[in-house]
Amino acid sequence: MWLKNTWYVACTRKELDALGDRPLGRTICHEKMALFTGSDSQVAALEDFCPHRGAPLSLGRVCNGHLQCGYHGLQMGVDGKTVEMPMQRVRSFPPIRAFPVTERYGFVWVWPGNAAQADVALLPTLDFLEHPDWAYGGGLYHVQADYRLMIDNLMDLTHETYVHANSIGQPELEETPSTTSVENGQVITQRHLSGIQAPPFWQMAMRAQGLDHQASVDRWQICRFTPPSHVMIDVGVALAGHGGFHAPSHLKAYSVVVDFITPETETSHWYHWGMARNFKPKDTELTQQIRTGQGRIFGEDMEMLQRQQSNLSHWPERRLLSLNIDAGGVKARRLIEQHIAKESRELEL
Repeated sequence: MWLKNTWYVACTRKELDALGDRPLGRTICHEKMALFTGSDSQVAALEDFCPHRGAPLSLGRVCNGHLQCGYHGLQMGVDGKTVEMPMQRVRSFPPIRAFPVTERYGFVWVWPGNAAQADVALLPTLDFLEHPDWAYGGGLYHVQADYRLMIDNLMDLTHETYVHANSIGQPELEETPSTTSVENGQVITQRHLSGIQAPPFWQMAMRAQGLDHQASVDRWQICRFTPPSHVMIDVGVALAGHGGFHAPSHLKAYSVVVDFITPETETSHWYHWGMARNFKPKDTELTQQIRTGQGRIFGEDMEMLQRQQSNLSHWPERRLLSLNIDAGGVKARRLIEQHIAKESRELEL
């Protein structure tokens, strides 16, 4: 159902730091973890199980760089080995599992599979998240739905006409065909609209960019899925007739929607969402305005997906139908299945 020998976003460093001396409990691909910051300021992730009496380590606290169980005070090192416990000899305890962890772009990444195969070179490269000419704002939703439903949602933006009618949706989306291809291990679905009126969200972005928000525009949506579950979407509008996506920067409002989707269980996932933009990057008020608007949009998606999951769980025998607009999601699922099959074959060797 999901890949395990890969990197997933577990949380942001800010989210972890905000907890102070408290660890963060998170389940990723059915693996219960307790994340904390060790004495060297490096993030660690241990299985959320105290070897003494099985209490969740995520209910404890960080003490001198060690994770102390909140039940009887047993302390665990970042490597999963027992360190000490008041008045007890515990160093002979067998270690618990430690998951490979790394940080990039302000996110904490965890490898839930075979630790020996963890390789930071396999992390995605998203230079715009660290570029001074770009600004980023985002958030986190805990979605009670199969993570693949979110991928389906993001790879077919036709739904914007209906789910997001008051922000980014417009009838022209379903009137303009999309194309889907598989290139270099990515599934790419794109749609280009010409000579239209920008919807409310993009009118706001045009005003911020100093453009006439009532002018005719060309609009683009380029959705890029990369295993295990990352979706980056090039979105924006440009004054009509100037090249659309390739228009000069001063004639367009261009952003990248960032979607890191981390499976939790068969019917739940963690959704780290955000938007990076390359116009007015120093305008913090605009960043917050976009973040608020985008959060509202993704909240609409979350409600739909959770109700969809409820229906699918109620009628598990129902076979879903596919249309040509579903090509992106269908190919993304196929790519996931191919990687899972490859991973399974490697485990058998």
